[in-house]
Amino acid sequence: MVGVQSKPMKRLAVRFSRPEIRYMEELLQKGSDELSDPNFHQKLADEFNSAPDRFENRAIKVEQVQRWFMKRLVESKTEEVSSPCSSKEMSPAEDADQSIFATQSCSDMPKDNLDKLSEEGEMEFEAMSARDQAWYDVFTFLSHRVVSTGEVEVRVRFAGFGSEDDEWVNVRKAVRERSIPMESSECWMVKEGDVLLCFREKDETAHHFDARVLSIERKMHDIRGCRCIFFVQYDHDQIEERVQLSQLCRRPS
Repeated sequence: MVGVQSKPMKRLAVRFSRPEIRYMEELLQKGSDELSDPNFHQKLADEFNSAPDRFENRAIKVEQVQRWFMKRLVESKTEEVSSPCSSKEMSPAEDADQSIFATQSCSDMPKDNLDKLSEEGEMEFEAMSARDQAWYDVFTFLSHRVVSTGEVEVRVRFAGFGSEDDEWVNVRKAVRERSIPMESSECWMVKEGDVLLCFREKDETAHHFDARVLSIERKMHDIRGCRCIFFVQYDHDQIEERVQLSQLCRRPS
């Protein structure tokens, strides 16, 4: 989520085809040095878009190619990673073995599951900033490293911000699939005790924080939509506040 900018709108993702996924998996297994080269990402996107089958679908963007490769790192956050004595920064190609963890698990799956993988390849992410504990949309993953504890960190560029605001964040604790703005028809889904992403305005700033729903005041919906009031407590500072459904985002199902 990005400061004072508006909430992300739902959008139909452009999907990679099965042959495109297989080709990128082969590149990952080879561990070529050019996997981290933006020029290579552009070349690969152009190659995909020039294929006859792609003419019937929307074009693939270079950012999608880059995200696909970096997503394999994020997927590997559930894997146990052995670490050297000190931190080591790596591009996706410099630690081919880590990338192959995810690649092998994908390659071993039945072909019937490739459609699902194709959709997941377009997954969008959000990351929590250590500066204010707020969640921001991730524009791109720049690089990754394994720290002395054995955990993986990624350097992210937040959407709407420049390089001066890039941060190293813990993959397991501070990176997740992007939250989804709630609609009036989903009001019934919110229960006491749920942890949601809440839009908060304070002192001329606006951020998105995780918050727990303490209680709900149900009201009749009207032409304007949901009129219910949600009493929440923010995780990072324990402040309590009354908010509307339009301020809430849910976790993807």
